[in-house]
Amino acid sequence: MRQEHVILLNEQDQPCGTLEKYTAHTAATLLHSAFSCWIFNEQGQLLVTRRSLHKKAWPGVWTNSVCGHPQLGETTEAAIVRRARFELGADISDLTPVYPDFRYCATDPSGIVENEVCPVYTAHIVSQLQPNADEVMDYQWSNLEDVLSGIDATPWAFSPWMVMQVANNKARELLRKFANGN
Repeated sequence: MRQEHVILLNEQDQPCGTLEKYTAHTAATLLHSAFSCWIFNEQGQLLVTRRSLHKKAWPGVWTNSVCGHPQLGETTEAAIVRRARFELGADISDLTPVYPDFRYCATDPSGIVENEVCPVYTAHIVSQLQPNADEVMDYQWSNLEDVLSGIDATPWAFSPWMVMQVANNKARELLRKFANGN
């Protein structure tokens, strides 16, 4: 995959430049565009992934199915499809926004800051998984209610963005509806 960048955003959340992805994430990360996607299988189970130890921020942390950054000229939906193929080796369908105005700022234990406008989507997997070991060190198909209970009981065991996403009651309910096929 070619070198990725992040699209920097100004105070009005409008694009105002780019930075190479790896160098953009520091102790003073500028606001930028991202996305998060929760992927479900035919049984309504959620794909939870554990970030590779090669990741700069939050290595080894359990999180939602796939995250990333749209590239210049790329829609968020196209970026999600691209990253699902790259990280998971999988094709997805039925992309549905569940928390389109999510944004957050969080600092990992090493001091790396995530500072993102990060719309949240759901999707269905439509192919076999072939995870990229540089991105995903482990994964599990899980009942959504079990994952939500785990997040509520042990939020420190999950990525902060995943915890913050389900703290929003509307997003939590939309995740449940998608998992249940509604």
